[in-house]
Order: sequence, then structure tokens, then C-alpha cells
Amino acid sequence: MTDVIDISVSLRNGMPVWPDSRGFRVDRTMSIADGDEANVSLLTCDVHAGTHVDAPHHFLEDGATVDQLSLDALIGPAYVASLDLVAAISASDLDELALPVGAKRLLLHTRNSQSWGQARTEFPESCVALDADAAQWIVGRGIRLVGIDGLSIQRYGDDPEVHRILLAAGVVVVEGLDLRGVEEGVYELICLPLKIAGAEGAPARVVLRWTGARERQNG
Repeated sequence: MTDVIDISVSLRNGMPVWPDSRGFRVDRTMSIADGDEANVSLLTCDVHAGTHVDAPHHFLEDGATVDQLSLDALIGPAYVASLDLVAAISASDLDELALPVGAKRLLLHTRNSQSWGQARTEFPESCVALDADAAQWIVGRGIRLVGIDGLSIQRYGDDPEVHRILLAAGVVVVEGLDLRGVEEGVYELICLPLKIAGAEGAPARVVLRWTGARERQNG
């Protein structure tokens, strides 16, 4: 296993996005092949496309914007938990995790990750996500950051309660992670969203650094 694992998805034209989102598009506006002196591209992007961070302002009018988030929450030890067999994550599912004492960052590896290995364009409505009791569980444990490998921390079709519970408590939400091949255990997380002034979220490059510490061995 490499020491540094990129768990961000590649932003590309035609990638799956939340229904009604403007999505992601990159267009070449200058091209060396066409005789221009440089290659230049224009980016049009919903800030919630691909791997991204939700700041409290996403669902709370007076909440912090993405440029106001503390880097202390975005960088540090994180526990990757495997929940491959569940269709919706409940508080009882989280109770069964081997979460290290004092853990402040939790990344949820579900069956969602497998979709990132497919060249699909449609939004997967059956994404695994948290229910409201699970969101309360995270807040109650003092977790500062929670990430998931689906495009949303809440289930498609649910109201925004899960987001509001987490964001009102100051929990940073990271969505759209690619956790394929990442073993359960403790890593160093480095999550750096674009510093967009006044925005409620931003695309992020997210990596894990292997620390060699496992809480549970496979097999």
C-alpha cells in the first residue's frame, strides 16, 4: 500500500451530479493545436460536484462559509470505517464500529465507492447515507468531521434534517469520496477545499496518509 492515497474523484464532463445541479463542465478556450500560444480552459462548476466540502452556510443562513472553516478540523487523524453491507446508516450501525477513543474525524466506506470505478453519468438515487439518529450519534460523540463516499451525507428524497443536525453542531461534511481499496483503520487525513469567499461549499482534494495503525485486521 502506498503511503499517500488520493480519495478524491476526478472532475470530468458528464460525471454524476445531484439532480438539478449545474454540475461540472470544462471547455478549452485556447488551444496550441489550433495555433494559440497556450492551452487555456474555462471551468463551470457547482461547488458540490465531485469530492467536496459542505460548510454550515449550506443549510444555515448565518452559518460559516467554506473559507471560514478551521484547517484543524480538515487535517489530522481520521478513522475509516467499513459499512459495506448496510443500505442506510443508523446509530446502531455506528455503535458497532471499532471507533478509537477520542476520534474526531470519521470516514464512512460503503458500497457507494464501487460506483466511482464505473464510467456512469446518471445520479445513483440509492446511495447509502445517514439517517437522522446517526447524525445525532456523530454530534454526541464530538466528531468534528464526517465524510462519505456518496454524493450526499443524507439519503436522496429525505428532507435536509441530517445536514442541519451536523452543520448546526459545527461538524464539517465531506461528500463524494472514493474509498475503493482503502482498508478500515486510522490514517492522517488532509482535506483542502478551495478557498472560495462566501461560498457554502467547495470542491476539495482529499488524501489519506497511511500511519500503519489498524484497528481491525481483514480476515
